[in-house]
Amino acid sequence: MSLLFSGFKIKNIELNTKLVMPPMASEKADAGGIVSQALCDYYDEKTKGSYIGLVIIEHSYVSPQGKASAGQLSISDDSTIEGFKKLASVLHKNGAKVIAQISHAGAAARHKITGYDVLSSSSVMIPRKASDYELPRAMMQEDINKVINDFVQAARRAKEAGLDGVEIHSAHGYLLNQFFSPIMNKRTDKYNGSSIKGRTRLHIEIIEAIRKITGPDFFIAVRLGACDYISGGSSLEDSVEACLLFKKAGVDLLDISGGFCGYTNPELEEEGWFSRITQAVKEKVGVPVILTGGIVSPEAAEKILQEEKADLIGVGRALLNDSDWPKKAKQKLES
Repeated sequence: MSLLFSGFKIKNIELNTKLVMPPMASEKADAGGIVSQALCDYYDEKTKGSYIGLVIIEHSYVSPQGKASAGQLSISDDSTIEGFKKLASVLHKNGAKVIAQISHAGAAARHKITGYDVLSSSSVMIPRKASDYELPRAMMQEDINKVINDFVQAARRAKEAGLDGVEIHSAHGYLLNQFFSPIMNKRTDKYNGSSIKGRTRLHIEIIEAIRKITGPDFFIAVRLGACDYISGGSSLEDSVEACLLFKKAGVDLLDISGGFCGYTNPELEEEGWFSRITQAVKEKVGVPVILTGGIVSPEAAEKILQEEKADLIGVGRALLNDSDWPKKAKQKLES
């Protein structure tokens, strides 16, 4: 049997394979961000055959103020629970474990979409290439307290809906990535941008608060934008140190990504773009690690696992383009 299609255990959760469907925005939610039948059908098609061990449901906003796009999925109030129950049922039927990626866009939000002020770690313009972003307001302590509670309530809803856990989104230029990145975090208080402890304090407070309300068996992952690939941004060394703090706070899985707001490393050409980072995190932190990014061939996925550069493999665009990719990959690796 191939490594990719063999099982893996994380704490109390048994995955039937090491293949992960990573979070990919589908924009298929109904009005108000509610899970639609079209969304359930989409996930059903992608996960048929029990080839996928873990599904990370696309980023879902924890509050209307943190909404990133018009068609984004919501987990911001209790009216969303029933839809997530239906989606979890579909995915569990197909043999996958299910976690929801919970997110706040921060400075990547737009007033014209949310109707709210745009917030961030600091009043610094987000370095994205689109021209319609606004200068955010630096968050005050009461704003931070509200965001912590918004993440906690989102996790509670996920648990009530029967999901196996949540993934806290701190990548791709969203709010928690804005706190982690020294490019955006110019604070001088306890959430300061000049130390890893300050840059991860909000993450830690969210992780610990979620654990307190959901209990020891609920699955908590963090998706971390490990390297910004911009001068003055976060580095591999920063990320290893941050992941050690996440481990201490009780995280069960680390999902490594990179590239603040779309900035990428021009050297990332081989399949498994972030393998150097995932290997370092796996070796030095000792928490299971997902590698997603540029993996399109089964052979590349298998090689990464053989070389112990990651524990789980996320396949995004290839699965998006071909729902039978997992079936074909298994046949190719095990024929």
